[in-house]
Amino acid sequence: MIEYLLDAFLNFSLAFEGLWTWETMSLMALGVAAGLIAGAIPGFTIAMAVVLTLPFTFSMPPEQGVATMVSVMVGGLSGGLMAGILTGIPGTPSSVATTFDGFPMARAGRPGLALGLGVWSSFFGGIFSAICLMTLAPQLARVGLEFQPWDFFMLVIFALTITASLAGKNLIKGLIAGALGLLIRTIGEDEAVGMPRFNFGTEVLLAGFDFIAVLIGLFAFSQLLSDVRDPALARKSLSQQGTVKVRIDHIGALREIAHRWVVVIRSATIGVFTGILPGAGGSVANILAYDQAKKASRTPDEFGNGASEGIIAPESSNNAVEGGALITLIGLGIPGDVTAAVMLGALLIHDVVPSPSFISDEPVLVYSIFTAFFIATFMMIFLQSFMLKFFVQITKIRMYMLASVILGFCGIGVFALNNVTFDLWSLLWFGILGFLMRQFGFPLAPMILGVVLGNIAELNLARALAITPELTPFFSRPWALFFLIIAIFSAAFPLFQAHRGKKIWTLLYMPFACFAVSTPLVMMGGVTRPMIACTIVGYGIWTLFKRWQSDWELERVEAKKPRYTEG
Repeated sequence: MIEYLLDAFLNFSLAFEGLWTWETMSLMALGVAAGLIAGAIPGFTIAMAVVLTLPFTFSMPPEQGVATMVSVMVGGLSGGLMAGILTGIPGTPSSVATTFDGFPMARAGRPGLALGLGVWSSFFGGIFSAICLMTLAPQLARVGLEFQPWDFFMLVIFALTITASLAGKNLIKGLIAGALGLLIRTIGEDEAVGMPRFNFGTEVLLAGFDFIAVLIGLFAFSQLLSDVRDPALARKSLSQQGTVKVRIDHIGALREIAHRWVVVIRSATIGVFTGILPGAGGSVANILAYDQAKKASRTPDEFGNGASEGIIAPESSNNAVEGGALITLIGLGIPGDVTAAVMLGALLIHDVVPSPSFISDEPVLVYSIFTAFFIATFMMIFLQSFMLKFFVQITKIRMYMLASVILGFCGIGVFALNNVTFDLWSLLWFGILGFLMRQFGFPLAPMILGVVLGNIAELNLARALAITPELTPFFSRPWALFFLIIAIFSAAFPLFQAHRGKKIWTLLYMPFACFAVSTPLVMMGGVTRPMIACTIVGYGIWTLFKRWQSDWELERVEAKKPRYTEG
C-alpha cells in the first residue's frame, strides 16, 4: 500500500511538472474558455467542441494535447448553465435539468444565487469525479464490463419512472408527454433489424429526428416564442425586466451548498456511476440526479419554482459524468460517451492505446489526464466568473433582437451536426409543438426523457432477445434485479410522499426498500458489495426498531423554509 502511494505521488509529481509550463497552462486556459463559450451556445455540443480542438493537438506532445482537450471538455460541461439559467435555454443536453429551477430562480430576482449555485456545484462535482478518477479508475471500470443488455434495459425502465416526478402535479399530462417522446424516438429506421417505421413513405424520415434538433426546438425555440409573444415585453431586454445582475453571489452559494452537501455527494456519485456506463451520458445523469434530489427533499413542491437543490443536483451530476467516462476509457480502453470516444481518437493518433494495462504502461500520461482534470476544474471557476460579465451584456439587447440572434445560433448549431436541412425543419416543428405544450400545461421534461431513453431501451431489448428469447435474465441477473427493485420503489414514491405522516404503511416503505435492494447486492458476490448490503440491512433493521420503540407513531413532515439569500 505504501509502495503504491509512493508510486502515485511520484507519477503525479512528474505529470504536474510536465504540465506546469507557460505554454501548456495557456492552452488549458484557452481550452476552458472555448469550452465555456461552446457550452453556452444552444446546439453546439461539447463533443463538437472537442472534435474541433482535435486537429490543433496533432503537433503537440501527448500530455499537452490531451490536457488541452480535457480543458475544453471541462469548460463545456459548465458552459451550458449560463444560457440555461439566464435565458431558460439549455446550452447542452447535460444542462437540461438545470433550467427547471435555475431559470425560475433568475426570473424571481435571484440570478446571482442561481449562477453561484451552478458554478460551485459544477466545481465540487468535478473535484469529486477527479478524486474517483485518480483513486478508483481500475476498480470502477470493471463495473461497466458487468453490464449486459438486460441490465441496460432495466436501468432505462428505472429512469422512465422519473416521468412521474418530472410531471409534478400534472401527472396525466406528464405521462402523455413521456409517451409522445417514446413514440417520436421510434420514427425512422429500426437500428436492430434495419426496417423502416412510421416514415410514411418518405426517405427523409428514415434517419428519424435528431435528438439535438428535438431538444433545441422544444426548449429553445418554444421559450423564444413565449418571450416574444407579448409585444411590450419583446421590446424590453432581460436586464430591463430586472432579472439579470452581473455579479455572482459566491458567498451565498457556498453557504447554501454547505447546507446541501449531501445533495452534492449523492448527485456526483450518480454522475460518476452513469458516466461509467457506456452510452448513458450527461443527458441521463442530470435528470436522474434531479429526480433523486426531489424525492429526498422535504419541500418537493418547490422544485420547478426555483429550489436550490434543483440547481445543485444536476450541475454536480453532469460535471461528474465525464470523470466516470474517462474511468472506463483509462481502465478498459472503452469510451463511455461521444466525448470520451474523441479523447480515445486523440490518444490513438499519438500512438497511445488505452487498455487494462494503460495505467502501468503509461503512468505519466495517465496522471497527466488526472492532473489536467483537476487544474481545468479550478480554472473553470475563475474563467466562468470572468466571462459571465461579458455574457450578461448580451441580455441588455432587446428581447426580439436577442431571440433572432439566439435562434440563428440554434439553427447553425443544429445544421452543423449532420449538415442536413431536415434538422432545421425538425427544429421548427418541435419548437411550435413545445410552444403549444407550454400553453396547454404539458411539461416538456418527460417528453425529453422519452426521446433520450427510448432508443437505449429499444436497442438493448432487441439485443437481449437476440441473445436468448428467455425473459428470466431480466429478473435473475443481479444488476437487472437491482434496477427493477428501485424502479418499483421509485414508481411508488409519489404515493408514499402523498400519504407520508398520514398512513401507517409509509413507516415500512424505507425498511422494506433497504431489505429489497440488499438482495441483488449480495447476489453480486465478492466482499465489498455484500458488506454494503449488510450495512443497508442494518439500517433497515435499526429504522424498524426505532419505529417499534415509538409505538409506530406517524412521522411529522415539516416543510423547511428555503434559505434564499442574495448577496
